[in-house]
Amino acid sequence: MIALRYFDWLPADTHHLDELLTNPIAAIYTPFSFILVYEVYLLLFYLPQSITQYVARQYEIITLIIVRRIFKDIANLEVTTEWFSRPEDLQLIYDIAATLILFLLIILFYRLAPPRPAAEKSKEPLPTELRRFIFCKNVISLLLVPALLGLAIYSFAVWTKETFFMVSIATVNFSDVNKVFFEDFFSVLVMVDVFLLLLSLIHNDSFPKVIRNSGFVISTILIKISFSAEGIVNVALILAGVSFGVAILWAHNLSAPPPTRDDARCPDVGVEKAIS
Repeated sequence: MIALRYFDWLPADTHHLDELLTNPIAAIYTPFSFILVYEVYLLLFYLPQSITQYVARQYEIITLIIVRRIFKDIANLEVTTEWFSRPEDLQLIYDIAATLILFLLIILFYRLAPPRPAAEKSKEPLPTELRRFIFCKNVISLLLVPALLGLAIYSFAVWTKETFFMVSIATVNFSDVNKVFFEDFFSVLVMVDVFLLLLSLIHNDSFPKVIRNSGFVISTILIKISFSAEGIVNVALILAGVSFGVAILWAHNLSAPPPTRDDARCPDVGVEKAIS
């Protein structure tokens, strides 16, 4: 579409889209949107397997949203002597710094995440309570598929209508394109996190697990709130949410007893790690 606009092959009544079709770098925004769709699939895939892996996918999604936004920032970049006075140029600096910090935090989160339990690799049947918990997580994951698919179709339809068919507000909505789908998506994840907290409490009522899962809920809420902010406040809320998730997992690991050689043969340990 940018090439068609460059050669002036688009219809005359589409000139209100000039702001959307001026810089080819902005087109990189589109393939990153498909990468984000794949990350949403991975989030649903890992949900029944591990809560920590599921939370890690949330952090990867918000990081990719910022990376996608960087290409939009570069497309709007103006190299002038007033670099630090333009909000668009400052946003680029915030996003680049946030991407690096988030990447390091995600690496640390994976290192702190508990390993997959050895009980899953054995041929011994899983305990009843563990099978029930995994079944509940599978049900949640399956229910999220049509819910998120419907939300994606609705969000895209609304954005398309406001951008291409309502000229008066097209420019306003273009600046909020990062909120399309993902603001409501993280609202859904907050409810899912709370439900997982209640389910895990039924199967494992240890205080460290309750605090850890509650911390993950707070982390998701902070990320969700970031969509209602702009500039450095938006970046600060995202960094605060991910940092809190990493810190709460680190604190939770301090409460765990040191592993022993008998962990792999102990059914209770397998249940504890699988619920994690």
